[in-house]
Amino acid sequence: MGPMAYPEARQYYPYHDSPIKEGLELFITPHSSTFSNLNIVLVDARRPANIGATARCMMNMGISRLVLVNPPEYLNEESVKLAAGADDILKQAVVTASLEDALRGQNLVYGTSRHPGRLRKNIRSPREAAEAMYPLLARNKIAIVFGNEINGLNRRDLSLCHELISIPSSASFPSLNLSHAVMVVAYELLCASAADSTPSTMKLAPAEDLENFYHQLQEILQMIGFLEQNHPERIMFSLRQIFGRSRLDSRDVKILRGILSTVKRVMH
Repeated sequence: MGPMAYPEARQYYPYHDSPIKEGLELFITPHSSTFSNLNIVLVDARRPANIGATARCMMNMGISRLVLVNPPEYLNEESVKLAAGADDILKQAVVTASLEDALRGQNLVYGTSRHPGRLRKNIRSPREAAEAMYPLLARNKIAIVFGNEINGLNRRDLSLCHELISIPSSASFPSLNLSHAVMVVAYELLCASAADSTPSTMKLAPAEDLENFYHQLQEILQMIGFLEQNHPERIMFSLRQIFGRSRLDSRDVKILRGILSTVKRVMH
């Protein structure tokens, strides 16, 4: 019996305008060249089993690019067993020593967190993020960053993310397994790929260009006394959120950096 035998089941298939026929339309083939611009990034994952399970979730949803930041020895019997046939993703994973290295060349970075916090803006649900993200994949490299199984992403890691994804869960037991969190976000992306969306022509600035801008901005704001010399992070975090909402392209960044260079020159 197909899912549409139950009228209430339609809410679980929001991307289909017509009733799902028996079987075949539950399977979606994403455009491989589009998802090739998508990186799943795991930061400081503790258990090889979770890395293997993440690889399986990725393959289930048509995503193949895995980046591991400071991982444990992960290519072992446990991870391959949990990958359940997706071990090619493990073998082809890119390993970096820092999140900054992992994000080089990325045009848009989503971080995941279950602790929104008073200072954190730009927070989307997985569905909202997927619908906004998928059209941009046509011309932009996008990273979705997940923290470790115990503490998630720290404040420094979150500051490198342009927008945030928060997965709704039960208040009495909100913590998700790492691979489950990846699956929720990846599922929404797969569903977004089946929707009739127009690819965006927008080309965003690379993450490293934004980081150079933020470093220059912090320098100038400290010079004029706007930021505390020893604790600039709080205001800078908010400023990163403001510019993150703006989706800056390379020309935008050049103009802003030119303004900052002029301010510095005049001050001297």
